[in-house]
Amino acid sequence: MNWLSYAILGAFAAGATAVLAKLGLEGIPSNLAVAIRTGVVLLLAWGLVFARNEQASLPLLSTRAWVFLALSGLATGLSWIAYFKALSLAPAVRVAPIDKLSLVFTLGLAALVLGESLSWKSVLGAVLMIAGAVLTLA
Repeated sequence: MNWLSYAILGAFAAGATAVLAKLGLEGIPSNLAVAIRTGVVLLLAWGLVFARNEQASLPLLSTRAWVFLALSGLATGLSWIAYFKALSLAPAVRVAPIDKLSLVFTLGLAALVLGESLSWKSVLGAVLMIAGAVLTLA
């Protein structure tokens, strides 16, 4: 599979996440739901690492890689905690479009931090995403 196939698969899985999480949140605290989800992700990720013998690369990781991967993990945790809390308080059809505004933040941060260039098409796409998210709230 190429990057686009993986990206589409990831988008579909993320879409399913909202619905499955909303179903799983019935009657339980959102933080407990995040902890269960995280445990499953942890088992899946490490299972893939060992199945593909990628743990051999652990000693090759630089301090910089560890720091940024840890910070990414903290951001993911915060994202999931906030997302599940929002899902526990509102319908998935309202929460998910707002959550997908992460793309708008990614574009801005990639330009600011990574120096990636933004085309007028990507800026227009981000503006349309913001408009679409606002429209879902109406």
